[in-house]
Amino acid sequence: MAYCIGIQLLTSLAMNYRSNSILAHIPQNRDGERILKQALFFTNALDMRIFLLDVIKTGSRFLHNPKSKKNQIRHRGALNRFTEFVKKSLDSDIPNNIILRIAWGKIVTNLISESEHGGYEFVLLDKSEHNNSEKLTLNDIDKFVSKSFCPVLTIHKDHPTTSIKNIVIPIDISLHTKKKLYWATFFAQKFKATIHIVSALNVNIEERKSLAYKNADKIKKMLQERGVKCDVEIIKVYEQEKHKAVLQYVEKTKADMIIMRTHQELRFTGKKIGKFVSEIIHGCTTPVLTVGGVTQSFNMHSK
Repeated sequence: MAYCIGIQLLTSLAMNYRSNSILAHIPQNRDGERILKQALFFTNALDMRIFLLDVIKTGSRFLHNPKSKKNQIRHRGALNRFTEFVKKSLDSDIPNNIILRIAWGKIVTNLISESEHGGYEFVLLDKSEHNNSEKLTLNDIDKFVSKSFCPVLTIHKDHPTTSIKNIVIPIDISLHTKKKLYWATFFAQKFKATIHIVSALNVNIEERKSLAYKNADKIKKMLQERGVKCDVEIIKVYEQEKHKAVLQYVEKTKADMIIMRTHQELRFTGKKIGKFVSEIIHGCTTPVLTVGGVTQSFNMHSK
C-alpha cells in the first residue's frame, strides 16, 4: 500500500494538471543532491515542470489512517524538512516549476502508482548501486521499469549529464518502434542531437540484405523526414552477447543517451525486464530512457 498527498485527485484532473511534467525520486542525502542536479538539467533543457518525490518508510498504522490529525501533522513536518533540503541543495529559493511531494511506504510501489496516475512525461531515478538498504536496488529498478505506466529515465548520480549530442537507439526487429521513435524525435529536436540506430546481427548474411538493416534503414528515413540527423550501424555478433556489442558501440560513439523499448507483456506476466534491457541500463553510466508498450504518446509540438 502506498500513500501520497494529492493521490486522491481524479485521474483526469491530475493528467491535465501534471502534463509537461517530470517526476524524480530524490532521497534526502548526498546522493539526492547529485540526482537533483541532473534532474534539473533535463527539466530546464526540456522546459518542463518537475515533481520531486521523497518516499519515507512507515508502519501500516500510518498507511491505514493517513488523514488522522496526527499523521497530517507528521506529513507537513516531513514536507517542511524536504523543502529545506531542496533549498539547501539549490542554495536558493525553490523555483515555481519545482513541486515537492512526500510519499509514505515502499519506493517502488509509490513510483508505480505515480507513473499510472500522475500524468508525467517520464520518471527519473538513479540507477547507481547503493549499499544502503533503504535505497533502490538494481532489482527494484528493473521491477519498476517493467511495470511503469510511463517512460523511465535512469541516470547515474556519479556521472552527470551536461549535454545530449549523440543518442543511440538499439533496435530489435521483433518489436514495434513507433513510440520509441516518437521519443527519439522529441529528444533529438530538443537537443539538436544525432540519432545512431544500431542493431546486432547474429547470422552470417550480408548486412544490407538482412532484415535488421532493412528495418533500421526504414526507421532512419522516418527520422530524416522529421528533420532528425541519423545513421545506421549493423554490428556483426558471433559468439559475443548482443548487449555487450551494443555497450561497446555506446562507448565507441560516446553516446550521451540511449532510448530503448521494453516488452508490453512484462507487466501482465509479472516478469521483470529481459536480460538485454537490464544489461544495457546497468552496464553503462549513460542515461537510458525506456519506453513501455502501454506508454501513452504526447504531443511534442505543444512543448
